[in-house]
Amino acid sequence: MCLGVPGRVEEILENDRARVDVSGNSLEISIRLTPEVKVGQYVLIHAGFAMQIVDEAWAKETLGLLEELRQYAQL
Repeated sequence: MCLGVPGRVEEILENDRARVDVSGNSLEISIRLTPEVKVGQYVLIHAGFAMQIVDEAWAKETLGLLEELRQYAQL
């Protein structure tokens, strides 16, 4: 099983790259598989690649659930 994490595209860079925000962390990823993505959209990220563009509501819900898991892990 693979885990993909949603992130918001903050900036489109050169060479099929983008800077994304994942829960306040800035990452540089490849958008080679999603060249049509635009700033402000959410993408599902796996192994440094944007795998697909995802709905904002779904992305925010998923990030909330991941945060909830993180909090339970600290108990």
